[in-house]
Amino acid sequence: MRISLVIPAYNEGGYLPRLLDSVAVAARSYSRGPDAVETIVADNASTDATAAIARARGCVVARVAERSIAAARNGGARAARGEILAFVDADMRIHPGTFDAIERALASPRVVGGATGATLERWSLGLAVTYGLMVPMTWITGMDTGVVFCRKADFEAAGGYDERRRIAEDVAFLSALKRVGRRRGQRLARPRGVKCIASTRKFDRHGDWHFWPLLPRLLWLWAFKPAALQRHIDRYWYEPER
Repeated sequence: MRISLVIPAYNEGGYLPRLLDSVAVAARSYSRGPDAVETIVADNASTDATAAIARARGCVVARVAERSIAAARNGGARAARGEILAFVDADMRIHPGTFDAIERALASPRVVGGATGATLERWSLGLAVTYGLMVPMTWITGMDTGVVFCRKADFEAAGGYDERRRIAEDVAFLSALKRVGRRRGQRLARPRGVKCIASTRKFDRHGDWHFWPLLPRLLWLWAFKPAALQRHIDRYWYEPER
């Protein structure tokens, strides 16, 4: 087993099949063969058919009772047998060349890990402006989204995902991984040409411009009403369909 792909999932029966379809294509395209890829669905206390779908598709199902995205990622990692860990959200679809791109990136002793990046399944002016807001942060930090990957030993050295965080656990993990690499003269990689396709379900539900009032509201709640901030986080990131 070479690569373990971890998918945190809570009630993702609607999105999981299309992700698994894309994983199957990428695994068949992998130079080491499909048997070198392990797919783990970290079932985060789902009440729908998420676990059944995963088992029917040959995935390992790791049950994680605590409703936390960070806990689900870590639970999947604990079940992993691969030398390389990769993580992707259940509402994405991965590129056919993903696993070979990860292989090439980690073949360099100067790379500690990285992320493939992501594009959106549809576009509008509001989505393009919001996406554009994120691009400079990616350039500045070297951190991206999509399929996040690293060697299993480096995942453990970075401490895994911080389960104290309800959100932004992915940013915190890449920051920790970056620090691990910096001590050895390593960097984060962003392989080209293998971006995931991310769903726009939050925008479909809340509107294509909703991120712009959302961000200052979160900052205001963080500064003045931390209890209300947690309720807002739960409604936005942990609602039933997630």
